[in-house]
Amino acid sequence: MSQDQIAILQRALKREKAARKSAEKILEDKSRELYAISQELKASNLKLNDLLDEKSSTLKGIFENINDAYLVMDLWGNVLRMNDVAIDFFGYDIEKERFNVAEIVYKDDIEYTREAFKKLYEEGAFNNYTARIYTKKGDVKWLLINATIVYDKENKPIAAQGIIRDITFIKSLEEQKEKILKELEKRNEELYEYAHIVSHDLKSPLRNIDALISWIKSDNKDNFDELTIQNFDLIETTIETMETLISNVLEYSSAGANIGNETEVDLNKIVDDLKEFLFIPKHISVNKLNKLPTLKGDSTKFQQVFQNFLSNAIKFCDKEIGIIEIDYKENQEYHQFSIKDNGIGIEKKYHDKIFKVFHSLNKREDSTGIGLSIVKKIIELYDGNIWLESEPNKGTTFFFTIKIK
Repeated sequence: MSQDQIAILQRALKREKAARKSAEKILEDKSRELYAISQELKASNLKLNDLLDEKSSTLKGIFENINDAYLVMDLWGNVLRMNDVAIDFFGYDIEKERFNVAEIVYKDDIEYTREAFKKLYEEGAFNNYTARIYTKKGDVKWLLINATIVYDKENKPIAAQGIIRDITFIKSLEEQKEKILKELEKRNEELYEYAHIVSHDLKSPLRNIDALISWIKSDNKDNFDELTIQNFDLIETTIETMETLISNVLEYSSAGANIGNETEVDLNKIVDDLKEFLFIPKHISVNKLNKLPTLKGDSTKFQQVFQNFLSNAIKFCDKEIGIIEIDYKENQEYHQFSIKDNGIGIEKKYHDKIFKVFHSLNKREDSTGIGLSIVKKIIELYDGNIWLESEPNKGTTFFFTIKIK
């Protein structure tokens, strides 16, 4: 072998040694890196195991200490597991006896329950399902149930679990409330009928008295002196006041009745009709500052509200130029109205009293003190409120709301 060939082999051997040394260094570095990673993974696994142990302990504590009954059952209704609350509530101990939820459903709820569990299997869950069951003692209980399906690793349903709350007491209260409301409705109807009967029976003799007085005056017009005629006129005025009072009492008794004959009511037309119907002196003007809405409701009751407000504003105007302004605005929940006048005004201490029955601040023959009480009942019937702002000798603004449907 020549010297050149030996030199070539030596250089190749040298390069191979250098490459092997470089490879060994890379392998050593990668080994250190892999070792560091394995140590990190080992530490992470230890943390995960600790966390799983902690969560398992927590879940077990929740299962045992939850205030509501909790149970797990197979797809045929056989209970596989239940907490202490469920054992105490249902009265069954699955360690000693068989317990199937399908067998304890109340007889009238069986079909309803089948539909609910069909939904559970098809959709995987149901929320706030209510039904009645029999406990082992034979007691009937109302339940509120939230349930979900349990799936295996292949996403196949294998069981169902549910949290169950006893709502028997709540249902009992609801039934009592419903019974009371029905009884109250019945009593209101009886009172309304009674008010009609009393109204008719009271008005009939008053009309007879009025007719008799009219005949006496007519038959003896030349025999009575002026004072006697004045006394007869006073009796007729009193009779008219009494008849108006009876009508207003009847109107008040029916004001809080259920809303009937609901239609689309244009309040602009209501106000315009009242302007034609009511006697409005020439020195008093009634103005709408904004277009009023069309609301669904009882047109008669809406007319009663605006008629009372306008009548009072006209009646208690003491200015040479009377101004009545009707305004309207809408927010997210309510329609808000206002009726403003520049009349005699109302002192602050009377602002609450004027809405009470028979409470009239100004004793007048044409005022019974019932009008604003009727208005308040109607407004409350529409879930609204009524209030006022007023200053004596400057005027009054009544505000009221009607809830948007």
